[in-house]
Amino acid sequence: MAEALTHAAEHSGSDQADVHLDRTRSGLGARIRDEGRGGADESAGTGPLGMRRRVAALDGSTRVTSPAGGPTVVEVDLPCVW
Repeated sequence: MAEALTHAAEHSGSDQADVHLDRTRSGLGARIRDEGRGGADESAGTGPLGMRRRVAALDGSTRVTSPAGGPTVVEVDLPCVW
């Protein structure tokens, strides 16, 4: 989440972002959304790709939606036993 917020602050052009955490039966879900310019591209740098790799190392999944014009939404699901 910290990295997604850092990217939003540095690249989105938005002055705010929303964070939502959700406890599920199988783990933890996190959603980070900003209303910035969008256009995040994994092939253009290491930001989203680096986040995806770190989450995958914990057997989690990452979805990044960032159409041109925004918004950018990063969703992460991490497995966890409660």
